[in-house]
Amino acid sequence: TASANDVPQDEAVEAVARAAREHYGRLVALLAELGLDTRKVAVERNEEIVPRSTYAATALGEGDALEVVAPMQGG
Repeated sequence: TASANDVPQDEAVEAVARAAREHYGRLVALLAELGLDTRKVAVERNEEIVPRSTYAATALGEGDALEVVAPMQGG
């Protein structure tokens, strides 16, 4: 099974955007659905950083713009 870490960054960002449009629930559920470790990503919603401590309480809605950033490996 491929994980989000196996997907190029541009494809991962588009996957998040597509999933967000289709999945109106909690941010933590969306990240889990995408196979992302909440301890290793930063999330911006509507151009504002979402504190990691609020991922479980953050509700997603239609029109939300999400950007998920994970540290790049390699050098």
